[in-house]
Amino acid sequence: MKMIVGTDFHGFKPAFDFLAREAIGRCADAIIICGDITNFGTVENAKNLLSMLSSVNIPCFFVPGNCDPPSIITLDFNSLKCIHGRSILFGDLLLIGIGGSPITPFNTFFEMSEEEIFEVLQKCLKTIGDEARGSHEMLVVSHSPPKNTKLDRTAFGLHVGSESLRRFIEEYKPLAVVCGHIHEAKGKDSIGRTLIVNPGPARHGNYIILSVEKSDVRVDFLTAKA
Repeated sequence: MKMIVGTDFHGFKPAFDFLAREAIGRCADAIIICGDITNFGTVENAKNLLSMLSSVNIPCFFVPGNCDPPSIITLDFNSLKCIHGRSILFGDLLLIGIGGSPITPFNTFFEMSEEEIFEVLQKCLKTIGDEARGSHEMLVVSHSPPKNTKLDRTAFGLHVGSESLRRFIEEYKPLAVVCGHIHEAKGKDSIGRTLIVNPGPARHGNYIILSVEKSDVRVDFLTAKA
């Protein structure tokens, strides 16, 4: 399975256009969006931007970022589905979604306590049976990275990721986690068997191709051409 993954658009329309174009050109099975669709925009703003992806008729799964209005979790239309707080079976994968971010000093749109984050993640698992969980590899779609990795380190050297997401990874051992939030932390890391990837901000042309074959996962970092 081949997935195009982007994050941190911050309302930049050309980024949605290139991601849709790349998904078609590379015959992607799905598009994954890890949040910050808008830059403190409205639900209508988010819908207009996401419609650029849903128009290509490739399944698109997204979570909101901390710069998105929380009410966008209600947006499901055409081929597009919000998976915040939800678990979705897609091919051989179990997709788990967690949007927003841990509490920041900046009072952004969508922030949660660590207790709330873990509760949402646990809720995702409760909606899926043990048999399905056992027969599908788990892919977590998150806006925030897990705590104390290469991907949650800011330019000032602070680790600002989610402790609850890290706890969830250590306990349930998903195949991979895709995330964003920390623009300067583009790259990959791992916690045990779990690959963790931040594609880098889509508003600067960054995205990845995530290829999954059973328990094998490969990531290719790419930059869209102007």
